[in-house]
Amino acid sequence: MSEDAIALRWRALGTSRALIPYLTAGFPTLAVSLEALKRAADAGADFVEVGVPFSDPLADGPTVQRTTQTALEQGMTLARVLELIHSAALAVPVIIMTYLNPVLSYGVERFAKDARAAGAAGVLLTDLPAGADPAVERAVKSDGLALIRLVAPTTDDARLRTAVAGATGFVYLISRLGVTGARPDAPPDLDAQVKRVRAAGAPTLRVAVGFGISTPAQAAATARSADGVVVGSAMMDALAQGGVGALERLTRDLAAAVHG
Repeated sequence: MSEDAIALRWRALGTSRALIPYLTAGFPTLAVSLEALKRAADAGADFVEVGVPFSDPLADGPTVQRTTQTALEQGMTLARVLELIHSAALAVPVIIMTYLNPVLSYGVERFAKDARAAGAAGVLLTDLPAGADPAVERAVKSDGLALIRLVAPTTDDARLRTAVAGATGFVYLISRLGVTGARPDAPPDLDAQVKRVRAAGAPTLRVAVGFGISTPAQAAATARSADGVVVGSAMMDALAQGGVGALERLTRDLAAAVHG
């Protein structure tokens, strides 16, 4: 797939919102992870974020850290993540969510080429600020991958305009400060945050919101403001506690809530 697959998916959704589950690649085992990806896609996911396990996960909360550690202990690498994506052959666009170090170690141009060949449609480099390394950004985009930007509530107006200007696919808005993990409710200023991103210069670029969303009620509330809803820790908790069946049920419930 390519970034065009992301645009086509948004177009197919029309005015409906998108559910974007996050799954840590290789958790709890490679075989179960493969099945989990397929189940999530079949249960109503519109995009799937595949997390690359990394030993220094600055933005990850306790749940994702635990899943990452388990995957690393079983020998999960970036190369194996790409193999997993290729084996899954999902019918929905796959976004690779990773820190920069694994990509640099793998080789940026090699990564971009191999990610596209594996079937990925986009990449989110969690700790690469917009404009910090133009060569990396060019390499990603040159192979037809969408470069998903990550923005926060504290991103100032000038930085926000820079981030949005260079984004493709969609913008990922962190709904609150801190690390990933379930929270009891949605931020009260979420609607204003989303409008601020849209007003930064790209009104047609879709905005997906993540961090802290764990229940269908929260997902529905978020979908009233955002184009897409990202759910990560709750997905991994379901997989850890109830296996792929629990993950599939949660995905269906979230999809129903998001799609309205």
